[in-house]
Amino acid sequence: MKMQLLATLSAVVRQGSFAQAAEQVNLTPSAVSLQMKQLEQYFGQPLFDRSARNARPTPFALQLAAVVDRSLAELESLRHTTHAPPAGNVRLGITESALTTLLPQAFAALQRQAPRIALQIDRGTTPDLLQSLKAGRVDAAVVVRPVSGGSSRLLWTPLLREQFVLVVPAQMAPGTVKQILTHSPWIRLDRSVVAGQMAARFVNQLVPQRQPLLDVPGMDAIVAMVAAGIGVSVLPKIRYQLRDAYGVREIPLGRAAPVRQICLVRRMADAGMRRLDAVEQAFVEAAAQP
Repeated sequence: MKMQLLATLSAVVRQGSFAQAAEQVNLTPSAVSLQMKQLEQYFGQPLFDRSARNARPTPFALQLAAVVDRSLAELESLRHTTHAPPAGNVRLGITESALTTLLPQAFAALQRQAPRIALQIDRGTTPDLLQSLKAGRVDAAVVVRPVSGGSSRLLWTPLLREQFVLVVPAQMAPGTVKQILTHSPWIRLDRSVVAGQMAARFVNQLVPQRQPLLDVPGMDAIVAMVAAGIGVSVLPKIRYQLRDAYGVREIPLGRAAPVRQICLVRRMADAGMRRLDAVEQAFVEAAAQP
């Protein structure tokens, strides 16, 4: 029997319904119902009274859930008391910008603290990586937290807060942000990424119906185009190495400037998993560096 079925039973008993338990364990209500039927077949007796609107657990189901909770708690305590260093593979999803800003320092910290952990890197956009995380294709992801806040069924660890700026050629004449965006070609960061959506919303509020010169999917490419005098762009504050290499200038956007939050996100079911804790700690340390 799979432990997942027993964990789902425990969730149903705690939450009081298949639908609420489904949200907690990242399954559909029909999948939860199927798992409960499999358990009933295994134990040879009903676990729920389904005559009411919400299925009520039988006394045997309550007894079984209590045993499951005790067993899971004991297993969790064993995992936390072991003195062996964390080890194993971690499939990590990461956005393009975090590959250069956070990954090098985080990987160096991980090599020092948990060298037996092997990272498998999967690059992607925030929406794609969140889908991969929910589907179990990655174990954790470093992403931009959606403006809506993101799913409450995931564990979000804040890493960086990055304010947006207006990036212009170094020799551009002075002017207000609105003047520059009105009269200069606008190179728009692709709206398939969260940062692109945030930047476009800011520009459209400041200069309604402003049309972009073109959409570009990468920040590095946009900075190179700005340096070449092709246009200007609203981007998250760029790393100093890139700014100095291309000689572009950053202009603050004022109080209305959008801010993106870079987070490491995991599934709630993986809370306390030591190798993921080690990866998370490495990224927290990397984010704390100047």
